[in-house]
Amino acid sequence: MIAKEYFTEALLTELDKAIKAAEKATSGEVRLYVEDKCKEDVLDHAAFLFAELNMHKTELRNGVLFYLAIKDKKFAILGDGGINGKVGNDFWNHIKTEMLNFFKEEKFSEGLEKGISMAGEALSAHFPYQKDDVNELSDDIIIK
Repeated sequence: MIAKEYFTEALLTELDKAIKAAEKATSGEVRLYVEDKCKEDVLDHAAFLFAELNMHKTELRNGVLFYLAIKDKKFAILGDGGINGKVGNDFWNHIKTEMLNFFKEEKFSEGLEKGISMAGEALSAHFPYQKDDVNELSDDIIIK
């Protein structure tokens, strides 16, 4: 299975809705990057992509990247310093465990939706939406 075949337009639409719903009540930013293979340590690669996507440039440092290498069955969630300072490592590990339950059944989209929703709840609790909020990062889902 390759990412571009698995993530149909219908699934991408659902994931886009999940991202928009997660961001609706927060000033935080959520991005999703999916590719087939990850040839290095998954956290190192996700950190590289985090920087490439300028996710560290949000005003409150509250960006969250969901990364999935579908063929290699690797994934990572990276939060910027602002959100990490509020929730800690156990929070991200809990989300990863929830997502893994779906991934084991090759329900990648459902797992991502669950993780994005959980991250959105934390972002809204710690970084509530402000009336002058601006979407600082693109919501485009990247499938390579």
